[in-house]
Amino acid sequence: MTDAVAALRLWQLISPALPVGAYAYSAGLEAAVEQGLVASEEDLAGWTEGQIRHALAGLDLPVLARLMGAWEREDTAAVRHWTGFLLACRETSELRAEDVHLGRALARLLPDLIEGDTRAWDQNDDVTWATLFARAAVNWEIPVRDAAAGYVWAWLENQVAAGVKLIPLGQTAGQRVLARVSGAIPQVVRESMRVEDEDIGFGAPGVALLSAMHETQYSRLFRS
Repeated sequence: MTDAVAALRLWQLISPALPVGAYAYSAGLEAAVEQGLVASEEDLAGWTEGQIRHALAGLDLPVLARLMGAWEREDTAAVRHWTGFLLACRETSELRAEDVHLGRALARLLPDLIEGDTRAWDQNDDVTWATLFARAAVNWEIPVRDAAAGYVWAWLENQVAAGVKLIPLGQTAGQRVLARVSGAIPQVVRESMRVEDEDIGFGAPGVALLSAMHETQYSRLFRS
């Protein structure tokens, strides 16, 4: 596959049009807005950039890189190990359910897009978005750093879309947040690729508490 085609496939994988239901989740942002912690464009930029620089850089992206390596080697045991590791780091039932639901949705979709059958993962409680994202990236020969950058962009775009609805903000304000925060992505990807196995992981108690509060929030637009 040429570099140009691989880039196009990455755009497809991170597109909001990908039918996996990511728009239904806010990953705790809705509770943060409800509690008055995220109430402005500046707050949304701080919320997203903080998580990108810490949670994604220290956990999701290093695990994504290892999942891609495991898929390339056809090492099923390693795929399951890192999938389980990532799920174990999801601190609430909603955050875990979000990851599992998105992973299952992508598992159902990929047989129509790539070689190999991923549908067995749709029946698995131990599956994550990163597991199947890595599978698609390997099949489409997307370089690991490009895949990691795309993974972060997709997360950021979804958070900004949720923030625009919840705070609410204008569409132009949302685009300013995307432009500002996305500038951190190249550095975050570089740093994440240097994380050793024993250093992978990040705890965000505030996000976990907000996610737990969201489970019983009276009025909700999002599932997490």
